[in-house]
This record gives sequence, structure tokens and C-alpha cells, in this order.
Amino acid sequence: MSASPSPACIQLGTFLSLGSPLIAELAAECGFQWLLLDLEHGASTDANLLPQLMATKGTATRTIVRFGIPHADQVLRALDWGAHGIMIPRVSSAAEAAACVKAASYAPRGHRGFSRSARAYGLGLRPPTSAGTIPQPLIMAQIENIEGVAHASEIAAVEGVDVLFVGPADLQFDLAARPELVPLSYEECLVSVASAAQTAGKACGILLRDATEIPKFRDLGYTYLALDSDVALLRKGFLALANAKA
Repeated sequence: MSASPSPACIQLGTFLSLGSPLIAELAAECGFQWLLLDLEHGASTDANLLPQLMATKGTATRTIVRFGIPHADQVLRALDWGAHGIMIPRVSSAAEAAACVKAASYAPRGHRGFSRSARAYGLGLRPPTSAGTIPQPLIMAQIENIEGVAHASEIAAVEGVDVLFVGPADLQFDLAARPELVPLSYEECLVSVASAAQTAGKACGILLRDATEIPKFRDLGYTYLALDSDVALLRKGFLALANAKA
């Protein structure tokens, strides 16, 4: 595991939903700076998570695992197996963010169990020499609902949270589903979340479907940018071929 980059440094990644070690290997070899292995909406499971982590070994690409619900045992296994960090969906409060940090952190910050033989430490060949030499995993808190936007400043202030990551589909869905609770437009929410992250000295990220939007979001302060997903890229390619004219 490695330390979190500066919030000012653009980090380009993509979402991997199919659970394929070959796709993970290809994406890492192509030079993405980070990959999101999706155990929330994707086809990834505990069973194929380890092969994906093994497939990216030896590259500069960092692997982030997203869970549907951050069960402490799942978080522990993902990090012990060598994931560089975690992404937690629908974080709505500082208390929820703090619980995620505790699950991913050793004492005194958290309650994660420690094993010198974990894959993250070379299966016992490279154990930490002291607690102070263990880097904290990267923790991304997803802002995906009205409450998350309202409490973005408090969430960003939680020690151990590195990135506020907007889930655009979920956030726009929630804004449309509960209009009576909406104090801000979607665009205003994006600005509000970025401002909360910047004030706390944290990074801010979002999933983009169009690479031409990178300059716009960079100017808003978004530096952790995920560009599309394996499913979407395959879908676009297959449709282009299936609709090709002879």
C-alpha cells in the first residue's frame, strides 16, 4: 500500500465491473493510475477479487475496492490481499465515514486485525518493522445523496478520509426522486462537494463518461477522475461493430 497523493495531482482511473483478472491486467498495463474493482454493482465477488489484485501486481496502478456495505471482514480481506484502498458508497454522515475508517485502520485509529503473513506484506516476507511504517489505505467516501452533500464538510473533516467521490448517477437520481428536499441544483452540489474537500485539504473525485469533460471538472477541483468502465467500453465497441455497414 502507498500513501495518498497530493489533492492537486490529477489521478486517472476507470471502473472494472466484470470481475475479470485479464481485464484488470490489461487496464493496469495500459497505464491507468488507479482501478476501481466493483463489488457493489459489478460482477466482482470475494472469489475473483484476489485474482484481479494478483493480475495488477508489478504495475504502478493502484487498486481500490468498492463494497456495497462495508462489512469489516470484507474490508480486512481486501486490504490484506493487497488492495491499496477502499471506496464506500452512499456515505451520508461523518459517523458513517468514521466507521469506514475504523474498519480499514489498525489501532489506535481503528480495529482492523493485523497479520504479518498477509499478502499485502509479501505473505510474511516483508512484514512492517513497526506500526509507524504501515501506510494508511486510501479511503474514498462516495457522496451520492442529498444528505451526503449537506454533510460533505463534516465527512471531509474525518481523519482518514482521503477523497470525496461523487457518484453522479446516484446523486442525480436522489435529487430527482426527492425534489422537496433539494436545496441545490446538481451543478451546485458538485461545486459544494469540491469546496468541502478543498477546505479540508482532501481530494475530490467523480466518474465521467466523456473524457472531454476532464478540463471542466479539473477546473472545479476534481482530481480523482474515473473514466468510464469496462462494461461501457465493451458495449460501445460491440454496438459499433454490430451496427457497422458492409
